[in-house]
Amino acid sequence: MSSDTTELAWFKSSYSGTQGDSCVEIAIAEQAVHVRDSKDLTRPPFAVDRERWAPFVRFVAEGTEA
Repeated sequence: MSSDTTELAWFKSSYSGTQGDSCVEIAIAEQAVHVRDSKDLTRPPFAVDRERWAPFVRFVAEGTEA
């Protein structure tokens, strides 16, 4: 997976607050879904393989493995 995320189109999570808090953004690329904290762009985003994205989201939402 490429680590260059400068050309990606980032989207704010619908669960992020409207007050500028809890801002999680994702960018969907060919091989991975990239995740970053929009409040701290100095931290590098992390990537999840596209086929692992749904189980990852389920794990985060439910706190259980897929």
